[in-house]
Amino acid sequence: MNLVPLDQLWVYLSGNPLLSLLATLIAFVLATRINRWLGGSPFAHPVLVAIALLIGFLLLTGIDYATYFQGAQFIHFLLGPATVALAIPLFDHRERVRRMLMPILVACVTGIAVAVASTLGIGLMMGAQSETLLSLAPRSVTSPIAMGIAEQIGGIPSLAAGLVLLTGSVGCALGPMIFRWLDIKDPSVQGFTMGLAAHGFGTAQSFASLGAMAGAFAGLAMGLTGMLTAFLLPLITALFGF
Repeated sequence: MNLVPLDQLWVYLSGNPLLSLLATLIAFVLATRINRWLGGSPFAHPVLVAIALLIGFLLLTGIDYATYFQGAQFIHFLLGPATVALAIPLFDHRERVRRMLMPILVACVTGIAVAVASTLGIGLMMGAQSETLLSLAPRSVTSPIAMGIAEQIGGIPSLAAGLVLLTGSVGCALGPMIFRWLDIKDPSVQGFTMGLAAHGFGTAQSFASLGAMAGAFAGLAMGLTGMLTAFLLPLITALFGF
């Protein structure tokens, strides 16, 4: 049997979009194991580690992002169904959500206003440029929504996406400590807070470490925050003169 030379095999693989899909899956598996090896540290969140591994892979192989995305777009497509699937555990707790509807809405609007106003206020005091500030403003919503909002209000979508990842990782790191300090033990409150402050990262962590109820309320907060931010953020930025 004739063996294919490695250089020819690499030429074939590098031109095949399935390579990107395979690299993405391998990177996430490795990132998950690294996270477990580090004791589940939120600072080594599997998503962040996988991103670092993929950046290193693309730099090492010389594959540009457009070529990579041709193969990885299937995973990107699955973001939509995965988000919709969060409604399944939420449906199991619909009665609790109905009873808490008004506090949920008030908490969500308050959280959005505080997050955006504090971000813009601190940025203005530090002398950040308007384009940077408008990229910072939607940092507390999930990446696809944040990128769309940033583009609409005059920010930089790619910068907004990076800031969303940073916000999520910091929220996952600080959230459990704040719950312990304030003695917050209600899983619905914990989950809603994580989804509001740390979007998809917080939702994933809520399902993994806080339980199904916390995960359901985190998914609810993530969805409501994204929807309401799209309407409220232009109004808040207008108040700051943008």
